[in-house]
Amino acid sequence: MSEDKIRVLVAKPGLDGHDRGAKVVARSLRDAGFEIIYTGIRQTPQMIAEAALQEDVDVVGLSILSGAHMTLCPKVVELLRAQGQDDVIVLVGGIIPDEDVPRLREAGIDAIFGPGASTREIGDFIRQAVAARNEA
Repeated sequence: MSEDKIRVLVAKPGLDGHDRGAKVVARSLRDAGFEIIYTGIRQTPQMIAEAALQEDVDVVGLSILSGAHMTLCPKVVELLRAQGQDDVIVLVGGIIPDEDVPRLREAGIDAIFGPGASTREIGDFIRQAVAARNEA
């Protein structure tokens, strides 16, 4: 495998214990050639940011169904940036009301994938975002 493999950390922030979707996405991305680090359920923003730093990831994918996305997701971005991880791309997947999308984008979330998003769409976005970041 290439040394330039894109490293993606998949995490479940907060108390949401439903991880089936996160595992499906993680496996699909792995099968598409990404290197996946899956942190498991019930992760704090601090745990996620620390894992991202330790694993030197390109992308953090947050899967959230609990309704706490407006608190947890911006906190993860804040902690990543405080650690100097300004180039880490942050994605959110799950149940996100349309009215919350602009505020999440303003908070530094690069993309939001709701129910029905294909794993191919997610993988394509990641490849394009990492390529654009590397060109900058």
